[in-house]
Amino acid sequence: MSELLTALALIFIAAGALLLVANHFSLPTVPFLLLAGLLTGPFIEPALLLELAQWGIAFLVFVFGVKLDLRSVVTLAREAEVVAGIQLLVVGALGFGVGIALGYDELNALYLSIAAALSSTIVGAGLLQEEIRENLVHGRLAQSIHFVQDLVAIVLVLMLSADAFTADAISSGLGYGVIFLAVAYVINAHLFTPVSRLADGSQELLMIGSISILIAFLAAAELAGVSIVVGAFAAGLAIERDFTRNLGMLNGIESIKDFFVAVFFVTIGALVLIETPDLTVLVTAGLLIVITALVKPAITLATILWEGYESRTATLTSVSLDQVSEFALIIAIEAFILGLMVPELFQAVILAAAVTMVTASYTRRNDDRIHRLLTRAGFQSPHVKTDERSRVDDSLVDHVVIVGYGRQARRLVETVDERSIPYVVIENDPTMLSPLQRNCRNFVFGDAMNEYTWEKARVQEASLVVSTTSQPRISERVLSLDVDADVILRAPTAREASALLDRGALYVSVPDLLAADSLLARVREIAEDPSARERLRGRHLEDLREFERMGFSSMSEEIERRG
Repeated sequence: MSELLTALALIFIAAGALLLVANHFSLPTVPFLLLAGLLTGPFIEPALLLELAQWGIAFLVFVFGVKLDLRSVVTLAREAEVVAGIQLLVVGALGFGVGIALGYDELNALYLSIAAALSSTIVGAGLLQEEIRENLVHGRLAQSIHFVQDLVAIVLVLMLSADAFTADAISSGLGYGVIFLAVAYVINAHLFTPVSRLADGSQELLMIGSISILIAFLAAAELAGVSIVVGAFAAGLAIERDFTRNLGMLNGIESIKDFFVAVFFVTIGALVLIETPDLTVLVTAGLLIVITALVKPAITLATILWEGYESRTATLTSVSLDQVSEFALIIAIEAFILGLMVPELFQAVILAAAVTMVTASYTRRNDDRIHRLLTRAGFQSPHVKTDERSRVDDSLVDHVVIVGYGRQARRLVETVDERSIPYVVIENDPTMLSPLQRNCRNFVFGDAMNEYTWEKARVQEASLVVSTTSQPRISERVLSLDVDADVILRAPTAREASALLDRGALYVSVPDLLAADSLLARVREIAEDPSARERLRGRHLEDLREFERMGFSSMSEEIERRG
């Protein structure tokens, strides 16, 4: 116990000091956490590092399972299956061939191919949160690809974590995995809600209950002889992610995640220098980095373009898949502990993971710049998806271009429709395609950052452009349009709204100010006329029913959309 406490103390002292530096200079945190591991690794026993890494990954996978929204994943299930399948087959085969060429036996070449083929969940999904919250298509697509790969990874963990590769051992592991997922479904669907009612809204009790579920699944995994990561993933799926009733619990789990994020990245950095890398390790790691950071994104990019998506969507999605997966790390750690993976390959996988997690944090920050560089180099794509999924009258003039199709935009569409004002909606959220087709006369299903999307919306002939999203990149893009149309934007703060007005916007909506004005108007209405209470209540009920009619089945969906 004293060794564990000493190790944790070293980890958090080093991590805390380096994170202060990263925060001061607004730099990505992952490289500094890995650096903390490099500094503290020589003072911590390797066996303890391996154990801490396993527990860190297990809890992060648990949090991933808790936050996973299956409804958003299935919207792009077919495309994700195709992209993930081609990527796994091509990159996996390439990795296996490289392993054989480097002189590894078939089993270790298989481990190398897994490390090359699987992409990260925690790093990738963590860096994609803004895009996922804003329902951007590349965020949804990347999330769906991650999910398909995670299912494959769970199966591989169940198959490869056994100390003997026999049919009985493999079938037993897979059987336990199915049982864990079935139990998780039963708890989520039938037990979690009654338990939360018994907790009488206490977020602390729900938090304790969630951690208890995690511990129970981890203990069951230990007893069954399967990886604790499988138990952690199932435990995450067992937790009900209802933001309207369980927001405090979910925030508590998110806070605990920060602790394990530090543990995970610092231990990965520490594992890099368990032994001094020799030439074999460096060559293997170098080839694995090239395959993971360059070849795999290129294959993903080509596949997504073949699916018919725009070049920007394809580029930004592929950039989010350029790192070694945590699942690949847990497979490597367990194989190394069981003596199935040679030390040279284990060191190479850890080194490649550390490097690609650093590079991924920078490529994700500069994904739009990467796309612009590719565009300048002549990289273009056909606009198949945009053309197939759009409907715009070629004679449209003096119309309103509405960016986004959330609740505010839907009301705006109904208003201009009632007044016979021509309009076209720009949206790229796959979940909105059906409502667009049902309710809108003209719409473009495309990325608002792409020039072709605006051409398709006939923005040169428009009289007004209204953006209903507060994303700074979208606002900047709208203001950069060389058109005569007036521009109405949305901003989260008054300061940002003032800046946009200075840049040329006609009007900028600030939700907090509008809400305050609306509330004051309601209070004034009641104060001046007490009989207005029932009218106010009736209008409010109508608004709530309209809210549901527009497709939001629960307040949690609106909370998630607003981030």
